[in-house]
Amino acid sequence: MTSPAIPDLLYSDVEDDLRAAVRAVLADRCGHAAVLGRIESAEPYDPALWRLLAAELGLAGLLVPEKLGGQGASAREAAVVLEELGGAVAPVPFLGSAVLATTALLGCDTADPATAALLGRLAAGEARAALAVPLSAAPGDGFPATVRADAGGRLTGAVTSVADALTAGVLVVPALGPEGPGLYEVAAAQAASERPVSLDLTRPLADLRFDAAAGRLLAGGDSAVAALERALLTGAGLLASEQLGLAQWCLDETVRYLGQRRQFGRVVGSFQALKHRLADLWLDVVSARAAARNAAGVLAAWPSDPAEVSLAVALAQAYVSPVAVRAAEEAVQLHGGIGMTWEHPVHLYLKRAKADEIALGTPGRHRRALAVPVDLPPAA
Repeated sequence: MTSPAIPDLLYSDVEDDLRAAVRAVLADRCGHAAVLGRIESAEPYDPALWRLLAAELGLAGLLVPEKLGGQGASAREAAVVLEELGGAVAPVPFLGSAVLATTALLGCDTADPATAALLGRLAAGEARAALAVPLSAAPGDGFPATVRADAGGRLTGAVTSVADALTAGVLVVPALGPEGPGLYEVAAAQAASERPVSLDLTRPLADLRFDAAAGRLLAGGDSAVAALERALLTGAGLLASEQLGLAQWCLDETVRYLGQRRQFGRVVGSFQALKHRLADLWLDVVSARAAARNAAGVLAAWPSDPAEVSLAVALAQAYVSPVAVRAAEEAVQLHGGIGMTWEHPVHLYLKRAKADEIALGTPGRHRRALAVPVDLPPAA
């Protein structure tokens, strides 16, 4: 019996270069003032920023093989990008389009010319897609049954709280058809959409309704079930990197602020109690980085042992989600009164952290998944 390979948790030179390129673009085009101004507008996403990231830097096609027009990179590179996007709370559909929808499509028949062409357009940044499942959908939840398909591929039903659907031109929709589960490609214009009030205004949600919408079958039966599960696992595992980037920004910004703010004739950050709080948070962030990098490394080795992938993803989500929320809460509190204002961006990070906490499975849901292999009884 061989032991599973341990992923390298360090960043490679290529990953460092990728991080520098993404960070430079975000620093130039995604400042906090711009994000605050955009989330109050009718166009919460930044299409110009997305075109720059997707088409010119090639980020939309990171997970797409080169033969299909992508970059042929792995989950490790996508994780680095998500760290930077999380650190900037960037209003772009990378998670929904370049990760969730793209991974679901890669689990379908990529030899099919239409599917290959769609992946090529997504990789080139010429199209955006969304996986039509609630953002709270978790790996292992089973195939959803809120949308039905008839023999002619017409879809009827509804899906609520779909991430990145407002900006998508194509929807990848799980639906139950006459032959069982299936994944369908549906033009977004075929679905009626409403925009509910989202806690995280930088990633607005959409409620979708299908009324005999024309769909094209991408995969059916076990293939559809496996493709959806792979997409949810990949999304949950890589979401941990976005949460890591968010937590790191909150820590860095709070340290910077406390190092400058003076009260009672001394720098606020010199108080021992605050030093201890920040040291504890730093340890949590370092541990979260290890968990997130491990998940990205295991996902990068796909296909590998499914149980190992599920374990790494559940571990990352169970650990990193609470760290991100705590980092954001500490940032709000330690910034004092300024942290409570709309003009300071720290509330964007708290809202993103709270929204991410229930995305793709709550920490409690993932802790239950971790309990199964060691025969721990479920919590009462």
